[in-house]
Amino acid sequence: MEHLAATGDYKWPLTEAYDRFVGLELSDLPVDGCHTKAPCGGDIAGPSPVDRRKGGMKRSTATDANGIPLGAVTAPGNRHDSPLLAPTLKRIERLGPLPDDATVHLDAAYGTDKGARTAAEHGLRAKIAVKGVAAPIQNTKRWPVERTNAWGNQFFKIARCTQKRAEVADTYVSLAHAIITLRRLIRRAWTLYRWDTRPNKRP
Repeated sequence: MEHLAATGDYKWPLTEAYDRFVGLELSDLPVDGCHTKAPCGGDIAGPSPVDRRKGGMKRSTATDANGIPLGAVTAPGNRHDSPLLAPTLKRIERLGPLPDDATVHLDAAYGTDKGARTAAEHGLRAKIAVKGVAAPIQNTKRWPVERTNAWGNQFFKIARCTQKRAEVADTYVSLAHAIITLRRLIRRAWTLYRWDTRPNKRP
């Protein structure tokens, strides 16, 4: 049976601290998936379509408008993006009520009709890229999650997942997202606040 894992609880003090000191921007919620290697097999390994069918892991991530990770699910590398959208949006529900105009931004892989229906089931609007239209023209709100996925892939334990147990792999994803959030909090706080031990240069 295929495994679909959901990473740890994102209603944690670090995300709440970022929301308190900087503020999460939840009107725009980009969601996207990315592939990484999973050479040792296990619960979340499958033949990757982007790596000559070698073992791979798919990670579907949702962020706020600035790329702060809000939730993610992991799955075998051969899973399509569209069925991962619902469990990914489910993670966002832990944040509580979202703005009335909250919009999910998706690429064309999610399907125009199916992606919109899934978003509507979670009380969200959807803006989905159309095949055949140049990406720069319709990617203005989707790039933050792509950047966050790139940041996550800088962690070796995610870029090359050697863990066979889904729970362990999910822990590494959650830890990576926590570090990303902490780095963004420190960087944004440097420009927004002053304190006695504040460094002279932006960290």
